[in-house]
Amino acid sequence: MSHYLIEAIWDPEATVWVATSEDVPGLATESASLEALAHKLRTLVPELLEANDVLPRDDSTEISFEIVGHREELIRLAS
Repeated sequence: MSHYLIEAIWDPEATVWVATSEDVPGLATESASLEALAHKLRTLVPELLEANDVLPRDDSTEISFEIVGHREELIRLAS
C-alpha cells in the first residue's frame, strides 16, 4: 500500500484549511473543516495520482494518506 503525506494549514483570514502535498502533484484545495477536507481528499488524491501517472505500479488496490495540520492561535492575556 502506498502512503501519501498531506499538509493542511489553517488560513485565519479565509477561515479555511488549505491542503497541499509534495507527494501528490497538483494538490491545492481548501475546506472549512478538517473533516470536510478529508472527505474532499478521498476523491482528489486518487484522481491527481492517476492524472499525473504516479499511481503505484504494484497490484495494490489501496492507498492511504495522512493529514498533518498546522494552526496557530494568538491569545491576548489580561494584564
